[in-house]
Amino acid sequence: MIPVDPHEKEAVMTHQTNSPTSATGDSVAPLRPVSAPFGATVPPPVEGGGVTSARGFRAAGVHAGFRKEVGRLDLALVAADQPCACAAAFTKNVFCSAPVTVSRRHLDGVGYGTARAVVVNSGNANAATGAIGLEAAEETARLAGDAVGCPADEVLVASTGVIGVHLPLAPFGTGLPQAVGQLSAEGGAQAARAIMTTDTRPKEAAVTFSGDGVGYDGCTFTVGGMAKGSGMIMPNMATMIAVITTDAPIASNALHDALVRAVDVSFNKVTVDSDTSTNDSCFLFASGEAAPQGAPSFDPSGLAFARFEQALHAVCQNLARAMAADGEGATRLVTVNVSGAATDQDADAAARAVANSPLVKTAVFGHDANWGRIAAAIGKSGAAFRQEDAAIDIMGMPVCRGGLTVAFDEDEALRRFEEAEIVIDVDLGAGNSETTVWTCDFTHDYITINGDYRS
Repeated sequence: MIPVDPHEKEAVMTHQTNSPTSATGDSVAPLRPVSAPFGATVPPPVEGGGVTSARGFRAAGVHAGFRKEVGRLDLALVAADQPCACAAAFTKNVFCSAPVTVSRRHLDGVGYGTARAVVVNSGNANAATGAIGLEAAEETARLAGDAVGCPADEVLVASTGVIGVHLPLAPFGTGLPQAVGQLSAEGGAQAARAIMTTDTRPKEAAVTFSGDGVGYDGCTFTVGGMAKGSGMIMPNMATMIAVITTDAPIASNALHDALVRAVDVSFNKVTVDSDTSTNDSCFLFASGEAAPQGAPSFDPSGLAFARFEQALHAVCQNLARAMAADGEGATRLVTVNVSGAATDQDADAAARAVANSPLVKTAVFGHDANWGRIAAAIGKSGAAFRQEDAAIDIMGMPVCRGGLTVAFDEDEALRRFEEAEIVIDVDLGAGNSETTVWTCDFTHDYITINGDYRS
């Protein structure tokens, strides 16, 4: 365990068994028997699924030369068989990248429209590069359009990597024709690898849902996607790029509304280090290929659309959790559930304060059930609650009730900390609002990775 800092005068000891105010752990029921996002509905997953699981999409990942390592995939292309509805959500960082600016333009500045393809390079962010960077992003779209066979304004672009370095165009000239030649329904896995930076593994997910009983009998629809993100993870969205596809028939404006809602409860609930990237982009394409020819788009107020949203949320939350679990240097995914908040804003503030606390994150790394750090985090969050109403569990183990310590078995706590996912439950006792935020532990490797990121 991490030793207690002698200067942490107000630290709460986790095993005050002799305190007359302490409850007994065995006599206290956990806050929640199941640790999952509040209100989560999980449609059937597609084994090995990803961004090309939905009908009407192909993808490829190639080595174009943005990265020095020979053979490392660094250019991804996802293309629809036909122009289709598309929506996107982008970073709110003022230092936004040139690709974000150009993609916004190609979606008419409203975040939705029609598109045919998205091209993503890794190794260079094309951010803080001025007019030259904007020209490079537009030229990227033109080159990709020529290669795919569509107008440049039907191509969306994204970049990830080092900020402040001009993006070379030569790799696109050689890499894009190669990528087009390799486009396939099986190419999603390669595309997912091509967008990685400090990620240690690709992030892919897909689920299906039925159209039976909601006006599309006999149809099975799919939502699939890929994402990258490992550091600079903090909303809005994080240092992430995600491409999501569906073969359901969805109008572009309704697609955008659904994406915004899904992002709010998934990618916007991830934090690794509380920093926000310049390049965050999440693209959602809808081909409609799984519906009968001529079938109408899903009614945004209908049951079919509700099933689509459940599937979209499931994919986005799967990818979000994968990003948190793969935080730079991370050894544990940390799920923070906050309930009993007076407002949704209070729930989010409390959960985010816990998830962003270096003291909480290092305690998780050290397998230390130091609930006092969690209490301190919610106490500074600005959320409205009374100390005497607060309750805290760590891995289903009650450690605090009524703002006071609950005696628990330290050996059992150590055993539970061996799990790949560490769950912290907090009940503020102030209302009915709740939320889930995902983060990871802080390790020595985080410092190492970010200390020599450009080396």
